[in-house]
Amino acid sequence: MRLFCYFLLLFLVSTSFSHSKDKAYFAGGCFWCMEESFEMLEGVEEVISGYSGGITANPTYREVTYGDTGHFEVVEIIYDKEKISYKELLKNFWLNIDPFDAYGQFCDKGYSYRSVAFYENDYQKDLIEKDIKRLEKKFKKKVVTYVKEFEIFYKAEDKHQDYYQVYLENYLKYKKACKRERILDIIWGS
Repeated sequence: MRLFCYFLLLFLVSTSFSHSKDKAYFAGGCFWCMEESFEMLEGVEEVISGYSGGITANPTYREVTYGDTGHFEVVEIIYDKEKISYKELLKNFWLNIDPFDAYGQFCDKGYSYRSVAFYENDYQKDLIEKDIKRLEKKFKKKVVTYVKEFEIFYKAEDKHQDYYQVYLENYLKYKKACKRERILDIIWGS
């Protein structure tokens, strides 16, 4: 009986714990930079670099970047919705992209580097669309970020996971050469 109670308690705790978890998906150019920006947020538990939005199953980095897969470089954000909301994640997304660049993001150009806000339900889609209208009114420019229904996520190769931590020096050189921070500051201010 004691063993049964222990397993029941363990089950209830793990079940209630998992109900507060959710996932969100965004493409903002280089997934290394997006991974860094989301992992800094309280309530975000993990950010995984990968690919989504296209037609090729289990694509590689080379296929996504140089092929015709239709995929974007995307981050999967696993978060505790009791600590951070989708709306807050969306705000962080906007502040870390150039929503007016139709050719990619910063020094990364091409279809796979375009910005995309993925939605999984009408609530998320509505938030994204309202933000786009607000940004277009504020900046008096057309937002070219795609709004796409999420379908499937493919995890990128291991060397792309936590790149900004594992290869810090290379990452900082890349980020500086792309002028990412400078461009974001020009768009959004300090």
